[in-house]
Amino acid sequence: MPSLRVYRASDEFAREALARIGRGLSLALGAILVLVGLGIEFLPLPLHLPGMAVVVIGLMLVLRNSFKARRRFVQIQRSHPRMVAPVRRLLRREPEVVQVFWQAYLRSERLMLPKRFRFAVRVRRYFKVRARTSA
Repeated sequence: MPSLRVYRASDEFAREALARIGRGLSLALGAILVLVGLGIEFLPLPLHLPGMAVVVIGLMLVLRNSFKARRRFVQIQRSHPRMVAPVRRLLRREPEVVQVFWQAYLRSERLMLPKRFRFAVRVRRYFKVRARTSA
């Protein structure tokens, strides 16, 4: 039995209109999330990790729904690859969250603390040696 559904041009127009509206809403939600995440980042509270997560989720929505934003992101990536690399690692299908945040912590420690007060590398080495001896 043939399908009772008849192809209509108005159906295609409605689908396209709904897709554009959905893409626009996703883009607006992503932009709002990026702005909220940046606002959280600059609060004097220790909310760096949740703020970064909100920014990355918003950036994912924006980059998936805007061709101009994706093109601009690629341009920024080509001109500043070291700055964009952590964000790209977080945008993958299976993000390396712990490694990205560890590297960010090491960079910030190197920027802010003098060499004698840095402790993250020493702590990691201590646990690494301890894990080898217990195994």
